[in-house]
Amino acid sequence: MAEEPKYTEAFEELQQIVADIEDGEISVDELSVKVKRASELIKICKKKLSATDSDISKILENLEE
Repeated sequence: MAEEPKYTEAFEELQQIVADIEDGEISVDELSVKVKRASELIKICKKKLSATDSDISKILENLEE
């Protein structure tokens, strides 16, 4: 199983996929694969953002004690 990319790597790959789609650089044959990969990258980014938000909230709660 491949290691999950870091947030920045996932976000940059997602940006590249979007740019390729907007520029018409992706063939119809590749489109489904790219959209599926974009969906996976969005899930990764959301998960990492949620975890970071949770961590920051816990840190701030500890500071208030």
